[in-house]
Formats: sequence, C-alpha cells, structure tokens
Amino acid sequence: MGFATGGQLVIRITSADVGKRVSVRALSGGVGATGKFTDTIGILTDWDDGVLYITRKSGERVRIAESSLVAGKIVPPAPARGRGPAASFPELAEVTARAWQPVESERLGEWVLRAAGGFTRRANSVLPLGDPGIPLDQALTTVRRWYEARGLPAYAQTATGAEGTQELLCAELEAHGWWREVSAQVHVARLAPVADRDADTEAVLLSREADEQWLARYQRSGGAAGPHERQVLAAGPSVWFATVPGGAGQPPAAIGRCVVDGRWAGFMAVEVAGERRREGLATAVMTALARRALDEGASAAWLQVESDNTGALAMYGAMGFAPHHSYHHYRGPEAGSAAEG
Repeated sequence: MGFATGGQLVIRITSADVGKRVSVRALSGGVGATGKFTDTIGILTDWDDGVLYITRKSGERVRIAESSLVAGKIVPPAPARGRGPAASFPELAEVTARAWQPVESERLGEWVLRAAGGFTRRANSVLPLGDPGIPLDQALTTVRRWYEARGLPAYAQTATGAEGTQELLCAELEAHGWWREVSAQVHVARLAPVADRDADTEAVLLSREADEQWLARYQRSGGAAGPHERQVLAAGPSVWFATVPGGAGQPPAAIGRCVVDGRWAGFMAVEVAGERRREGLATAVMTALARRALDEGASAAWLQVESDNTGALAMYGAMGFAPHHSYHHYRGPEAGSAAEG
C-alpha cells in the first residue's frame, strides 16, 4: 500500500485530518504484540481519546486503537469507474430524489423533510444534502419531532463511497444515537447498451399510469395500494410503467417503472412472478423502458439494488451497471430518549 519510506512504516496522519480519505495499517493486539496487519481505507470520521474511526465505502465504521497504528497516510479520492457515465454524488442524489417523491415535504435549511404515510423509507426520511441552517443537535431534534407529529419513525437518508458523500454525517448520526437500519447501492450505466439488449419486448406494454393489474404484481402494495402509494409512484419528471401480462385472471408476469429526468433514466420496481423467472422477462422490461427513455433524450441510467441481491446484481452487471455509491437509512432514537437534545 506504499506506506514505507526508506524501509520504515510511517504515520503521516493526525487528528487534524478528520474528514479526509486515508489509508491506515494497524497491528491486532497493538504495536509490539504478535498479530496480523490489517489495512483500512476510507474517510477518517473521528479521532478522539486514542481511538480512530474510519468509514469505509460500504458505510461500515471501523474502530482502530491509536496504539495499534503502525502506518497511515492521506490518499486521493477513489478514481471514477470507467464503465458508467460520469456523475457526481450531488447530481445523482437530486435525480434519485425526484424519481421517488414524497406526498409532503418541508425545508430545514438545505435539508428536506419528506413524508408519505410511511410508504417506503425513501419517501419518509430527511434528505440532508447540505447545511440545515441550525446546529446539528437542534436539527436532529427538529427532524425527530416533525416525524413524531405524523406518527412516523424518524429516518435520515445518507450516502457513502463517492466523492462528496456523507461519511462525517453518518458518524455524527451514530454519535447521537441513530443507527443504520438498512443499506443499498446506487449503480449507474450508459443507457444505450441497455436499450440495445437482444430481448423480446413485444409483450411489454408501456403506460403512464400504474393500473390495478400493475399494482397487483407490485410487492410493496400487496395488491391493495393506498392513496399515498399511488401518489409516490405517479410522481416524477416523466414516469413510465411497464407490464408483461400474465395468464387469464392472473397478475402480470412482470412489471417495471422508469423515471426519465434530463439525461438520466432511473429504473425501479422491476419484478417478475416467481414461476416466470429465468425467462428473460426482467431484461425485456428493462430494455423496453430504456428504449422509451432514449426516445426522450436520456443517455445515462441508474438504479438502486440491495447489496445481497446476487441475482439482480448479476443481471444488472451484464447490462453494464456498476456501483457508484452506497446509501443508508439511519433510524433515530425514540422520542423522550436520553439522546434527544
């Protein structure tokens, strides 16, 4: 990892480097002990009372005793991946937010409080993309009270793993008693290769609305979508729904949703009936939606996928999608707990 200078391991970081991307090497058991070297790369989010905390790209927070540190240095931002389109985190954060809009929203400085009756964490979490305009303690208390007034748990959506993401905020949330409840990844790709897939799209029907048949297949609705769900699904700059009809009297064999927003096309809710998997239906849905997005002038694609969904990761990887950043939903402490400021 290039730590050595003249054959010696060198520690070139201090607590003044909090907020920078670093690479460190530590010895389990401390210096002088018999153990193994471990290397960690990420954002140095805290260094206090003899302990360093480094947040990795995945969002994992690593605790390292200063006494075990044998080498450390500042490293440049991770290079952009060459497979997908160039994209900054702020741009993608705004695009993904517009594709999944809440029923109600309110500004807190540059933060956005979002609510939709509890339908998905994305539509019921604060999006903290800048300065809330008040001290963080007060901002988090305001967030929690805003959601409490609506009978909802308080969530904050953060991101790690790309330049300009929010590793420091993740550390602050944890210090205030918030915990990471779920994580996923945002992947990006060039749109044309997705649209050029050799897929049978003749059976894919495209519509501007999510009808009852589409909703009957959608997992989150359980076949009975409420008004909040319908409003979130319908909102966005240019929204398309794809349906592959099922048998007579049966829900669709496959569905999908795409939101076109300038150069971006976002794909979500791609679902296939269990008995119809491995027939290429998901690829057909993606291809049909991608072709429509190309017609509207889009050139880049994004989607969100859970890190342990190996089947989806393999399919999207074959289409050219590559990870851009990870996003996380932190849940706040219950009202009246000791963490409230």
